[in-house]
Parts: sequence; C-alpha cells; structure tokens
Amino acid sequence: MSILMVTGIEGARNCADQVSAQLGMRVDVACGRKDALAALRQSEFLAVVVDETLAECDPAAAEKICEHAGLAIPLQVNFALSGAARLIREIRAALYRREREQTVARKAAAAAIEAELKTTLAGLLLHSQLALSRNEVPAAVAERLRVVADLAGSLRQQLNAPLELRAQAARTPAAV
Repeated sequence: MSILMVTGIEGARNCADQVSAQLGMRVDVACGRKDALAALRQSEFLAVVVDETLAECDPAAAEKICEHAGLAIPLQVNFALSGAARLIREIRAALYRREREQTVARKAAAAAIEAELKTTLAGLLLHSQLALSRNEVPAAVAERLRVVADLAGSLRQQLNAPLELRAQAARTPAAV
C-alpha cells in the first residue's frame, strides 16, 4: 500500500521521499485534483494527504478527492507550515488510529457472530431436547438427535468459556 500526497508546493517530491524513507512505503505525489483523481482510480492508498491551501482554494476539489479516496484515510495538512517530520507524525497517528479502529471493528464483528452462533446452538439444542422428550420418535432418529444435542451442548460450552481459555485450547495440540 502507499500514500498519496496532493499538493502543488515546490519540493513535494523531496518531502514525499523523506516520508517514504521514514514510513517504509511508497508515496505518490499528485499536483492537483485531476492528478489525484487519476491516481485514486488506478491504485488503493492507505492515506490521502491533501494540502490545506488546495482545500481552502478549491473546497469542491478537496471534497471530490475525499469521496474517491475509498478506504484511505483523508488528511489535510498545511505543507507551507509543516515540515516532513510533522507530516510523518500526522500520517503515523492516522494509520495507528485506523489500525485501532479496525481492531475494534473486528472484535465487534467476532462478538456479533459468536452471539448469533450461541443463539443458533441454543435453538438447536432446545429443539433436539424437545424432539427427544416425545416418545413417538423412532429409535434411529432419537440416536441422531442425541448426537446433535451432545455436539450442540459441547460447542455451546466452548463458546461460553472465557476467551483466554479458548485461545489456550486452540494453541494446545489435541490428544490423539
């Protein structure tokens, strides 16, 4: 992945080279809106850094760039006042925030999936037990329902175990 800098300031390529060296990723430079939109159509970027002067002079262009940025983090920085060191700090902070937000989103998605799975397993367990409580179920079907109920119960217990215990169990090789 790379970073896109949108600025018309002289020395932008030198600044981009410094940012690239410090962050260890490619940095592309676009001189204006047209170049930025073309670059955004061609590649995915982690961040799009727009010069504040461009954003103030042409707010519609800055908005259009942000709209086409996709999953890239949009940043506005005044290149005339900020040096490469500050720009690097701003980009690092934005990338760190993005990583933290993605981690939180992954955990929330995992929790939602786990809750849905628990609900499904509880329903399966309940229906199996209800079917087994009826005397008119054929013996072969009853045996399969017991297997399903046992499996659902076992999975439900595993899901109810604390996350640390599940992680430890996943790391421990199963006894053969």
